[in-house]
Amino acid sequence: IDVVLSGLNGEGSENVVIVELKQWDAATATTKEDIVQTFVGGALRDVAHPSYQAWSYASLLNNFNERVFTQGIGLNPCAFLHNYSGAVLTDNRYAPLLKKAPLFGKGELAKLREFISTFIKTGDKGQLIVDINDSKIRPSKRLSDQVASMLKGNDEFTMIDEQKVVYETILGLAPSEKKTVVIVEGGPGTGKSVVAINLLTRFLQKQLFACYVTKNSAPREVYAAKLAGTLKKTEISNLFLSSGKFMECDPNTYEVLLVDEAHRLNEKSGLFQNLGDHQIREVIKAAKVSVFFLDEDQRVTLKDVGSVEEIQRFAALEGAEVLTMKLESQFRCNGEDGYLAWVDNVLQIRETANETLEGIDFDFRVYGSPSEMFDAIREHNAVMNRSRVVAGYCWDWKSKKDRKEYDIEFPAFDFRKRWNLTDDGMLWLIAPESINQIGCIHTCQGLELDYVGVIIGDDLVIRNGEVVCRPEFRSKHDRSVFGYKKLLKEQQVEGKELLDLVIKNTYRTLMTRGMKGCYVYSTDEETRAGLRVMVQ
Repeated sequence: IDVVLSGLNGEGSENVVIVELKQWDAATATTKEDIVQTFVGGALRDVAHPSYQAWSYASLLNNFNERVFTQGIGLNPCAFLHNYSGAVLTDNRYAPLLKKAPLFGKGELAKLREFISTFIKTGDKGQLIVDINDSKIRPSKRLSDQVASMLKGNDEFTMIDEQKVVYETILGLAPSEKKTVVIVEGGPGTGKSVVAINLLTRFLQKQLFACYVTKNSAPREVYAAKLAGTLKKTEISNLFLSSGKFMECDPNTYEVLLVDEAHRLNEKSGLFQNLGDHQIREVIKAAKVSVFFLDEDQRVTLKDVGSVEEIQRFAALEGAEVLTMKLESQFRCNGEDGYLAWVDNVLQIRETANETLEGIDFDFRVYGSPSEMFDAIREHNAVMNRSRVVAGYCWDWKSKKDRKEYDIEFPAFDFRKRWNLTDDGMLWLIAPESINQIGCIHTCQGLELDYVGVIIGDDLVIRNGEVVCRPEFRSKHDRSVFGYKKLLKEQQVEGKELLDLVIKNTYRTLMTRGMKGCYVYSTDEETRAGLRVMVQ
């Protein structure tokens, strides 16, 4: 938000005016809803209409800020383009938008003043802005909880900035006879899944043959559970597909395939991963428009092949036009991009300026006891059943064969838990009693929590300030690094780099599942000490 003005109206009610500022002097209309084109960032680009931006920010404040939501503060958005004197942005096509957030251009300063004074007659000494800034963040909607409502056509999430541009751009690609591949890159919490489900809803409303695709079954099963009673079981299974479903599919069977978590795609399909040609190529062949949502920093097994380069390569082989877009605005964590940058710096994935968490509004703690950490997460979970403990796959799954066995045990702390798959399968994230179990990367990737507890195993330690990855400490049941010894023997340098990437990405993904907080316990004392230093 560029400018926030606060004060009291004539009746003494609290009001806020939100002003979106632009230096634009020209803009062009597009066929996309609430999207215009202007020269920004050194080129002509599609961007959200300034009034849409102002309205969407007000919507977010109203939905997520406790002070605004509970006390009925009036939010009044507008846009001010002091260099703009054209008629495009105020055209009748934008009338509904301009009613929600008026736009003022060059020479209309008096009208802007009049708008502000309509809602703010007297000052409040800036106290309201301070209160809003210091307010708690309301429990945010989980995509899995809203999917049924979204498929009914309800707008459950307000898309802002590049989310809106990506959504409208993809929406305009179908129906089409021209084969098109869209690559949408975005880190954790940038709204990849929200955009994907919104697109699925709109394409279905347009009566297009569209499906949502993931390699990981956890999101599909969670969505299916949430949709039970809303759609027939066969309808659900036909909407949410595995990435291995397209081996024998006729070309262009689907009008749109929306591939979420595309970084997890494999080369081969089937139980033994020996079937088919290549999952990326099979998806592109099967659809007129295929959309790949991915974050290359969330590839967590040696067999994950979903990359921008690979998608572009197969798109070229299939003669498809390629469009690449990015999502950057981050909504998963209270600490926003700062926390994510800090995690990358801590795990030495990339060097960032965020060497500590100072000034970052995110609840991160390092515990010296797994029991204490677990109790803290259980306490958070008692509120809305939206907090869980996860761990690196460094412990054998003994309870799979013997239900009396425990998998993750720390006798010194009287701590013993089982991996989650035994009872709840991929629905571990929403099953109420599953708080007593431990999840792993395979059951939480692509899903979100309020608070996440992470047990870091001996596969990642800090030694003299350096992060050291040790695949030999992964469980023999973990298939994500299967064959690593042979890989290191054949490609010592490249193999080590790939293994380091897989292990670091695993913990990066686990540590970014929580929207409000992440609590960590490492099995290694030096690692715990190293993390504490980096928190301060």
